[in-house]
Amino acid sequence: MKYTKMLVLFLVILLSVGSVRAAAAEKAEWYWLSSDAKYSKFFAPARVHVVTSIDNVPTQIEAWTKTNYSYAGAKETIDNYGIAAQIPDPETLSYSLARVEINPQNRTIEYAQEIFYDANDKPIWSKDYAKRTVKEINSQSFDEDFYNNIVDQVFSQGEVDRKNAADRWLLLWQASSVDGANTSCFADTTTIRQHGDNTIIWSWEETRNAAGAVTEIKFNKKTYNLPQETEKVIASSYWNAAKGWSDLSSELDGHYYSIVPDTNEDVGAGVLRAYIENNKAWVNRYAIK
Repeated sequence: MKYTKMLVLFLVILLSVGSVRAAAAEKAEWYWLSSDAKYSKFFAPARVHVVTSIDNVPTQIEAWTKTNYSYAGAKETIDNYGIAAQIPDPETLSYSLARVEINPQNRTIEYAQEIFYDANDKPIWSKDYAKRTVKEINSQSFDEDFYNNIVDQVFSQGEVDRKNAADRWLLLWQASSVDGANTSCFADTTTIRQHGDNTIIWSWEETRNAAGAVTEIKFNKKTYNLPQETEKVIASSYWNAAKGWSDLSSELDGHYYSIVPDTNEDVGAGVLRAYIENNKAWVNRYAIK
């Protein structure tokens, strides 16, 4: 009986802490990040906190974000979350708050808590995530603006500037075929980071036909061990006009392969090596020694 009371008290304390955090987030001053036809995104600079560090380098950052919804954005969100029973009318969903945790070394974000509100600031659905999904940030991520601004708040290394830079996409190689098609492969320099001898990058490989129409796209997360002249695909998605996007990650074997001289991959590795040499501070911006 004694232990049962202690457990109940512990749960009450946890719920109280969550409520205090949520209330503080509601009262925060929100900074606008971006808007489109479905969503407007904000974050609260005063609610960004470093949770853990290694050798004075932050490794876990907690922050609060806010998302405002149009009708289309609310409907899409309700469908994606599978909460039509809880929020049957998308018109009632006005905005949501989220407590997130970020790991800058791996470019990941986790949602710890979410609260959905109506236009009168009344909570209509919420969830604390005991089991979290770890999402890596790349050019296709919904959370990219959140991640960049929160990390810049802590490190001031220019994540937002790099995202918006004209040279964000680094051309690795280009090739043409006899039918007039052209393939270009770009590295997203916002995602580049060094882990020991390994360089991690997301690449966008796009093929256009002779008329200039895109016929296929390969979107890959890759790691290069440039000293050993090897590379490995870690995650992969493929698009064509007939089937749309397909996730091919389950088909990968997880092996490193040698970069064959005088191939497209060899040319790309050379371009990447030069970029690393000229941008050492950026490539190693959150590295832990």
